[in-house]
Amino acid sequence: MTHDLLSRIPTGLFIDGTWQDASDGSTFAVHDPATGDVLVEVSSATAADGLRALDAADRARADWAATPPRQRAELLRAAFDLLQERRDDFALLMTLEMGKPLAEANGEVTYGGEFLRWFAEEAVRIGGSYGTNPEGSGRTIVSHKPVGPAYLITPWNFPLAMATRKIAPALAAGCTVVVKPAELTPLTTLLFVDLLREVGVPDGVVNVVPTSDAKAVSAPILDDRRLRKLSFTGSTPVGRSLLAQASENVLRTSMELGGNAPFLVFADADLDEAVAGALAAKFRNTGQACTAANRFLVHEDVAAEFADRLTARVEAMRVGPGTEDGVAIGPLIDDRAVAKADRLVTDAVERGAVVRTGGHPIDGPGTFYAPTVLTDVQPGSAILTDEIFGPVLAIATFATDDEAITRANDTEYGLVAYAFTEDPARGQRLMERLETGMLGLNTGVVSNASAPFGGVKQSGMGREGGAEGISEYLETMYTLTPDPFRKRSTTTTGDAR
Repeated sequence: MTHDLLSRIPTGLFIDGTWQDASDGSTFAVHDPATGDVLVEVSSATAADGLRALDAADRARADWAATPPRQRAELLRAAFDLLQERRDDFALLMTLEMGKPLAEANGEVTYGGEFLRWFAEEAVRIGGSYGTNPEGSGRTIVSHKPVGPAYLITPWNFPLAMATRKIAPALAAGCTVVVKPAELTPLTTLLFVDLLREVGVPDGVVNVVPTSDAKAVSAPILDDRRLRKLSFTGSTPVGRSLLAQASENVLRTSMELGGNAPFLVFADADLDEAVAGALAAKFRNTGQACTAANRFLVHEDVAAEFADRLTARVEAMRVGPGTEDGVAIGPLIDDRAVAKADRLVTDAVERGAVVRTGGHPIDGPGTFYAPTVLTDVQPGSAILTDEIFGPVLAIATFATDDEAITRANDTEYGLVAYAFTEDPARGQRLMERLETGMLGLNTGVVSNASAPFGGVKQSGMGREGGAEGISEYLETMYTLTPDPFRKRSTTTTGDAR
C-alpha cells in the first residue's frame, strides 16, 4: 500500500494549474523519520519559479475575486467531501513523511478537513454595514474585498491542517495564493493541492512551490509589490525576519509563532482529568506542536500524586513507527530535534531535576526519544524557557495562585495556557490574568476550526479559524454617500421669471 500511495503523489511544482519540474531541474529528498529512508524526490523551486507562481496568482486574482461566494463555497465543500473519501491516503502519507501515529494522522484529517467545511460556510457570510452618519448628512457604507495575492508558508508538524487552515480562508475570501510547504513534509500539501485541482479550483488560484532553499524563493516574492498578504506558521526568529521583509511593502501579515505553554494544576483539580489533559497537551504529535504544554506548574499539595499517576501512564506508552498498531509516540522529525530534547533534559538534570521515566534517545533506525517525565525542575533550567518540541514533560511546583500566575506569565511567549481547577471563580481570574491568546480550562486540547487560533506577545499576531480567520484575508472599505433624501440645490440659467 505504501509503494502504491507514493507512486501517486505529485512531486513537482504546481503553477497555473499544471505540474512542472523546477526550472533548473533540481530536487530534494523527503525522508521517513521512523527509518531514515528516502520516500521520494521532490522538485525544488528556484527564485524564478516562485515569481512564476506569483505571476499565475496575480493573473487569476481578478477573476477569482469576482467569482460568486456561493461558487467558492461549493468548491471548498467539494474539497472537504473528497478529502473524507481519501482520508486513509492522507493519514498514511502524513505518518510516512512526518512520523505521527496513524491514529493521530486520522485525527488530523478530521481537523484539517473542518477548515474546508467551516470556511465554505463563511464564504457566503462576508458582510458589511450601511447606516446614517452621526450628523445625518450622509450614509456610511462599509464593505469588504479580498486582500489580493497571498503567500502562505506552512510548517512541517501538521502538514494537512496547516495547509487547509491557510488556504481555505484565503480562497473563501476571494484571494489567490502561493503556498510554500515545509521542506521536511511537502508531500501532504502536494497531494491536497492535486485534490483542489480535481474538484475544479481554477488555474492559478492555488500555486505550490516546494523548495530546499526557502530564503531564495521567499525573498523575491516578498519584495514584489503584487503580493499583498503573508501568512506564516513557524519559529519566532524566522517570523521576525519575515516581518522585517514584509514591512518594506507594508503587507498584511498573520504570524503564528513559537510557544511556551504553561500547564497549571491547582490543589482542587480533578487529578484524573488533569492527567488525561496533560497527556493530550504534552504528547499529542509526539510533543511536536506549538500548543504543546511546555511547563507543568503543579500545586505542591498534589504534585507528588500527579507525578506518580502521570509517570505510570507515560511508562505504558508504546514507542515506534507510526504505522504500527498501538504506537503512542512516533519519531521526532530529525536528528536535530532529538539532540535538542536530550540537551534540555541533560541541563535540567544537572540543575537538580529527577528523571522519573525516559530521559534518553532510543538507539536504532529512526529519530526516537523516549517519552520522559521530569520532576523537581529547578528555576533557571533551559527546559522552562525553551520550546521543547518533543515528548518531555517537566514538572515544577508552586504554593499560591499569585505565584502560579506570575510564573506562567514569565515568558516572552503567549500562545496557549492550560489550567485545571474545580473553582469557577479561580477559572475566571485565570481568564483575566493569564497573558495568552488561548486558554484550555480543564481541557488539554484547544484547537477547533470554529475558534480563533493565535497568540499574543512573541507568539504572533492575527488569528486563524473562527469568524476572525476570514477577516485576515479581507480589506475593509468605507464609502460615504450624501443623504439620499436631502433636497439638492439646482442651478438655472436664463430668465428666472
